Amino acid sequence: MNETPTTRTVPLSLMAFAVFYGGMVCIAGVFANKQVALGPLAVEAGIFAFLLLVVTSSAITEIYGKKAGQRLVLFGFVPLIISSLLTLMILNLPAAEEMDAERLSAFNLMLGSTPRIWLAGIAAYGISTLLNVWIFDRLKGPGGSGLLWFRSAAAGVISQALDTLIFISIAFYGVFPILDLMLGQMLAKVVLSALAFPPLIYLMVALAHRLDGTTPEPAPATL
Repeated sequence: MNETPTTRTVPLSLMAFAVFYGGMVCIAGVFANKQVALGPLAVEAGIFAFLLLVVTSSAITEIYGKKAGQRLVLFGFVPLIISSLLTLMILNLPAAEEMDAERLSAFNLMLGSTPRIWLAGIAAYGISTLLNVWIFDRLKGPGGSGLLWFRSAAAGVISQALDTLIFISIAFYGVFPILDLMLGQMLAKVVLSALAFPPLIYLMVALAHRLDGTTPEPAPATL
């Protein structure tokens, strides 16, 4: 007797957000090569892509539950690690003779990082984003769905402060004094998290329901 294979229907919003998430994981490290000025603070531009990772995982957690949010974060390691390995491979391949030397130097300078910085990025990503999902879901309580703005801001502020602590400590401790850099990055991330996370998560949740054609009530699904 032949058994009909079980099919799994993935909501459109879950698929779209997963693709978006993978792109942000990869581009965050490229953006990090530029320092931008936010008022008196100088921060690496990768924080903008990283903040969108937190927003996306929070929106997925809000709609589909903690397990889906955690799986999204864990699946994010795949493009993160593979893109890092591909970068290493490309940096070590010989350049074509026709390539302009100035462009080659700029390419190597922008994409070349020490293993310590890559390790710091991977560790900070995994710990802080999983913590964000856990806090965001924990504050929701059993069967609760209110105070999205508070849960978004609180989880974001705590997780981004920890992200800064982990990344800068692993990447730069012992290389140069890190206190000023850490405080500046932490302040920028905390302020951006408190101000930007609530409206962006509301927006992504609304977009998800629009893509799926569903009502705002949470619906169970898995990745």
